[in-house]
Parts: sequence; C-alpha cells; structure tokens
Amino acid sequence: MPRTELGAFLTARRARRRPGDVGLASSGTRRVAGLRREEVAVLAGVSADYYSRLEQGRERHPSASVLDAIAGALGMEPDAREHMFRLTGVAPDRLPAPARPRVDAHLHMLLDSWPDTPALVLDRCLDLLATNALADALYADFAEADNLVRMTFLDPAGEAFFADWQRAARACVANLRLALGHDPHDRRVLELVEEADRGSPRFRELWEEHEVRGKSHEAKTFRHGAVGELTMSSHVFDVRGEEGLQLVVYRAEQGSPDFQALQLLGSLAADPPRLHRTR
Repeated sequence: MPRTELGAFLTARRARRRPGDVGLASSGTRRVAGLRREEVAVLAGVSADYYSRLEQGRERHPSASVLDAIAGALGMEPDAREHMFRLTGVAPDRLPAPARPRVDAHLHMLLDSWPDTPALVLDRCLDLLATNALADALYADFAEADNLVRMTFLDPAGEAFFADWQRAARACVANLRLALGHDPHDRRVLELVEEADRGSPRFRELWEEHEVRGKSHEAKTFRHGAVGELTMSSHVFDVRGEEGLQLVVYRAEQGSPDFQALQLLGSLAADPPRLHRTR
C-alpha cells in the first residue's frame, strides 16, 4: 500500500527526533535516523504494531487522544500538531477559502496610510495580494513580486535579497506545508509545489523534510539593490473575516541606520506611479 501523506509526515518527524531528546540512551549502531517506530510507540503509549500501521497507511482512523500522544512523543510544535490533525481528518472541518481571496478596500487604505512602513497582505499560498508603496519598493529587485515561494526559489534575485536565504527558504516551505494541511486537494497549492519542485532542487529537498510552521515574528535582514542591507522586525496579524489572509508589517527602529535606509527607500518609491494588486 502506498504511503499516505500522514505516513510520510510522521516518518520525517520521527527521523528528526533524537533519543537524547526524549531521555533515551543511545547505544550501539542505529540503522535509522532519529527514533525507532517502537520507541515512538512506547512514548505515545500505543502498541508498536498500531504505530507502524499508522505510518504505513494501514490505519486511517486514529483517535484524537492517540494523535495528541504521538504529537507529544515527536515534540511537535502547535502548527505541526494542527497539521497532523488535518491530515487525518480528525480536526473540525472548515469551509475552504475562496479560490482567489480579495482584499477589502478599507484594508488597502490602511496599508497606504503607513508611508514609512512596508506592509502587505498574504494568503496561505504566500501570494502577495496587496502591498503598499514601500513594500513595492522593498521588492523592486524581483522580476515579479507576486508570490514569496517563487521569489525565494525561482527568481535569481532571491538568494541575494534574503540575507539568510536558507532560513527564508525553510520558512516558505514550512508555510506551504501548513497551507496544504488546510486542504490537501487545494489545486493552487499543489500547482505551486509542482512548479517549485521542477525549478529548484533545494525546494525538493526541503519539501521532503515535512516541516510545518506559520509566519514568524523574527527580525529579517534584506539586501536591497538601491539602499543596501536593512534589518526589520516583522509583525503578522490574521485578517478578521477573511479565512487564511494575514497582514504582515515590517518596522525599523526609529533613528537607526535601517530606519534611514527605509526613508531613502520611501523617497525612491514616491517617484514612480503604482497600482494596487488585484489578484
């Protein structure tokens, strides 16, 4: 029987969990990376046969309590745990987001009211659905600033723009995994995965790691062709009433070199006309 998406996810997570992480002594030569199936079963309080059937796709109806125990045994973060529940169908069903979410005009106005702060709206696929003038200027090095996955993996500007490209790449893939957990049959996500897989061997490698994580609040450093390097904190907010949309706002400390670089970027952005994205 072919391995299920849940089975592949559990296998990848098990490979990342080391015996020392859970207080197990590691002795002798281990034939597998990370924990053995039998060890996960003991930690989760289930039989080894049951856990093996779950990984192999022969058990398709685990209970919520079993999934919680496995999440604890494998040290899953909240995003990863929620993703696992969705893969099993145990999590409450939600109505799918519209095929192409629209950004409310009032939210466009809010973005434009922040002339000193790059701000944008993303959907689960990491499509840039709306941007203000400073965000447009921030992403001016890209051929098309339409989707963070394409920008990171498929546009040559990506590796130069993201100072820590490896971290940016991992974050993109983890976000895309999370999106697929909301709807494993989402054609937009699947097409984006296929496109990135064809165009980037590194994407293919990261995709097989099954890391799942939403947008973080970590500071990010960018290398801009016109103003040089700038580091900004990021703030992410769910858009109320719009399933799956997030508002991302970048800020630099006032008076810092990064803030001065943003001001220079703003003066460059004030010259050319811009249009709202209408995807």
